Amino acid sequence: MNVSQLRLVRETIRQHFNLSEVANNLLISQPGVSRQLKELEDELGVEIFERRGKRLVGLTPPGEMLLPVIDRILLDVRNLKRVAGRFAVEDAGELSIATTHTQARYLLPDVLQAFRMRFPRVRLVLRQGSPEQIADWVANGEVDIGVSSEALDRRRELQTFPACTWRHCVVVPAGHELAHGSTRLTLQALSRHPVVTYDEGMSERKHIDTAFAAARLPIEVALAAIDADVIKTYVEAGFGVGILSNLAFDARRDSERLVCLDASHLFGDTDSLVAVRKGAYLREFALELVTMLALEQYADAVMEALHREPPPPVRSCCKQSS
Repeated sequence: MNVSQLRLVRETIRQHFNLSEVANNLLISQPGVSRQLKELEDELGVEIFERRGKRLVGLTPPGEMLLPVIDRILLDVRNLKRVAGRFAVEDAGELSIATTHTQARYLLPDVLQAFRMRFPRVRLVLRQGSPEQIADWVANGEVDIGVSSEALDRRRELQTFPACTWRHCVVVPAGHELAHGSTRLTLQALSRHPVVTYDEGMSERKHIDTAFAAARLPIEVALAAIDADVIKTYVEAGFGVGILSNLAFDARRDSERLVCLDASHLFGDTDSLVAVRKGAYLREFALELVTMLALEQYADAVMEALHREPPPPVRSCCKQSS
């Protein structure tokens, strides 16, 4: 039994039991993959995979029980390398962060700029994905840190801390009738206009749909996108009224073309979370970034969990919640 065989098991599951994809991703032959998996099963004395002919179609009951053990072993191997790396070079290495487009574009730049000034020898890798993908990548050890508004706190393998509280806003062209309204924005007023907003399934969209449904008001979505910058582009083009995260409205760049209206009273608050894998060994600079991202009022909890002294505060585009 060796670590390579255990990695093959995990990669086979990740590729939905398609050994051709496993072979392509790991740059080895498909017969080599099949042979190593069979050798592991022979050594353990149980079948890990269910088979139909030569095809793998799932995990056997013993395979289901072995998988958490395999994951713990692979985590310990990664921790071993990280501990060794800490003593090799204290302030250099690679730090991988998984996040969504909005967080990468609007929340992280100020913090990562401050981080780079303190750790110039650390190479940052930014990986974008959906909240569910981010949770999987952190849980599987593919990235060191995850930042997202959803999914992270539903995974028992992850330890999370609030990183930012954000709200929805409405954006309209400067000449739009809502831009000149003297009264507080209402769902009734919004329901009279076509809407440009996030795609279904995104956490930013769920709050919007829930609010309209609770008020028993229709919502006409003229265009849906996963990218806040795309939403703003089509609002400018006259497709409708934009509803998006207030993080995504940059007053310095957007206020010449768009007007931002407060909608925090309509859709509620949402926390962005920073997550790490429970039990994972993080280098000193990775722990430092977690503390830089977390909200100030959670500093004590972060310090207790990570056994760190708090770094100096970093100004961010996201307002700290009160």
